[in-house]
Amino acid sequence: MDNQVMPREQLGVCAEGNLHSIYLMFNANDGVEAPLRSSLASVAEYLYDLTDQYADSAFNGFVAIGANYWDSLFPAERPAHLKPFPAMQEGNRSAPAIEFDLFVHLRCDRLDILHLVANEVNQMLEEQVELIEEERGFRFMDSRDLTGFVDGTENPKGRHRQEVALVGDEDPLFKGGSYVHVQKFAHNLSKWHRLPVKKQEDIIGRTKVDNVEYESEDKPLTSHIKRVNLKDEQGRSLEILRQSMPYGSVKEQGLMFISVCRTPFHFEKMLQSMVHGDGQGNHDHLMHFTRAMTGSSFFAPSLDFLRKDLD
Repeated sequence: MDNQVMPREQLGVCAEGNLHSIYLMFNANDGVEAPLRSSLASVAEYLYDLTDQYADSAFNGFVAIGANYWDSLFPAERPAHLKPFPAMQEGNRSAPAIEFDLFVHLRCDRLDILHLVANEVNQMLEEQVELIEEERGFRFMDSRDLTGFVDGTENPKGRHRQEVALVGDEDPLFKGGSYVHVQKFAHNLSKWHRLPVKKQEDIIGRTKVDNVEYESEDKPLTSHIKRVNLKDEQGRSLEILRQSMPYGSVKEQGLMFISVCRTPFHFEKMLQSMVHGDGQGNHDHLMHFTRAMTGSSFFAPSLDFLRKDLD
């Protein structure tokens, strides 16, 4: 990607999919910035080391700092494009902003290891933060969303994941870091399952069982795929790396949507296209069956950035 040595990225940012996840959202107590900087570096290093220790179950994770909390923690420098979550509302479609100071993203193919690590992380940050939200995600069938459609088919593959997700030379201090957006979507599955399969497929833009994308001319302008597969003026795809997973219980269930990218603008344009549409009245009809409960903006710096004042 770039010629210079890349700082060590947090390995969870670009990791391949897993069977289980735990998401922890914290708010920091007042006046804890100095010890918290040190604790976060220790947590990130711990997660990095566990990747080897639990390689058999593909453990990975990362720590990210909220857009609104960044300046308190690192007042001297800020990622070039870090800003609060771009809240949007149009008709009965909304993408609210609910910001948190810290996000710890843990994934593994064994839930017991995840549970152990989540407790350990919580203890490492104890007295400096308050745990506000905890959610547990899981792989559903063959990587499907709870709507029954395969999720993340468009994701970049192999080394291209790093090229899409990690900041490069355009912001040298934050090279190897990533802009992270998290939305918790609660699905109305009883309403969704009442639809005939063909209607569901038209809303997504793919076939359900065998996951074949519609031909371009057959895709409704209101289909999810049409609304999120965007291109820039030069015709290049505005890619993001999705690290989403289904979450929940019988009472409330849906998708923890997680976007990691070297720029926040790709995600913002996709959200705009889903909620507000294309200016001709075509918005994403999937939004009639799912509701964003949260929206948070973070930056996951490189391990070397988190460690830099401690070495």
